[in-house]
Amino acid sequence: MVTVRPKTRIELALTGIGETHARTRVTTRDVATIVDEPLARGGTNLGPSPTETLMASLIACTNVITQRIAARDGVAIGSLEVEAHARLDRRGAALEQEVEKPFSDIRLEIRVSTDATPEQLETIKADLTRFCPIAKVIRGSGVPIAEEWVVSPLAGG
Repeated sequence: MVTVRPKTRIELALTGIGETHARTRVTTRDVATIVDEPLARGGTNLGPSPTETLMASLIACTNVITQRIAARDGVAIGSLEVEAHARLDRRGAALEQEVEKPFSDIRLEIRVSTDATPEQLETIKADLTRFCPIAKVIRGSGVPIAEEWVVSPLAGG
């Protein structure tokens, strides 16, 4: 019997093409997206800004990793909603002065309906911190991420 082991390291390949001074078309695999600035900053508002894209990545990673942990542990997730709030010092992006840590702090509100016991929920929270690569990079840069979990029971459970 042959055991197939998944790759432990992969290479990500993305391409960005500057369509205007503020809008970039980013492609990976067979998927394209737009990263853009709002109208107020000279963009065309066709997509999230680069900093909003970072926060979107954090939200998406929080969802994916939480769902994977729950599935691994046999925990049902009925709904999962993540809201991110971040304080950004724009002076660096505005070319006014170098800013060592553009984000001073990030707060996530994670609303979930689940059948998890309190112990299972604590495992999910701890493992999310251990395994979400986007959060690890952000925390590794010295930016704290506070998580507020709002948990409700599964409907009918």
